[in-house]
Amino acid sequence: MRVDIYRRPEAEGRVSYLAVPQGQPIPQEATNVDWSDEARGVELDEKLEHWDALGIPEPGRQLQRKGYAITSVREQPPQ
Repeated sequence: MRVDIYRRPEAEGRVSYLAVPQGQPIPQEATNVDWSDEARGVELDEKLEHWDALGIPEPGRQLQRKGYAITSVREQPPQ
């Protein structure tokens, strides 16, 4: 699946990532002025259990349920 990836700074020098299907807007409940473009049209396998580089668990389930996938608070990578 092709996704657009956004990023925002978090506390203690960490970051969160948000992935939405390519070309789709960030869903309203995830809209945040802090999100900035990270990458567009990235091919990622939503069937994987985890997107390690983004700290996103169960991306396929998240995309299906919410329309986006987001970094777990416990897995925020350093900037």
